[in-house]
Amino acid sequence: MANIDEIKEILNTLRVWLSLTIGMIAVIGGELIKHYDANKEDWIFYSGSLLLLLLLVALFLIIHQISVKTKEIKDL
Repeated sequence: MANIDEIKEILNTLRVWLSLTIGMIAVIGGELIKHYDANKEDWIFYSGSLLLLLLLVALFLIIHQISVKTKEIKDL
C-alpha cells in the first residue's frame, strides 16, 4: 500500500505544479499582449516571450509525467 500512496502524492504534487504553470502562462501571456498592443517591444517583451515558451515546454513535461504516474497506478 505504501507504494500506491507515494505515487498518489507525486500525482497531487504534479497537479499543483500544473495549476501553477497554467496560471503563470495566463498572466505572462496577458502581459505580453498588453506590451504588444502598446508597441513596447523591448527586452521585457522578448524575455517574457522566452519565459512563456519555457513554461509551455514545462507544461507538456508535467502533463507527460502525470500520464506516466497514472499508468503506474493502473499497473499496481
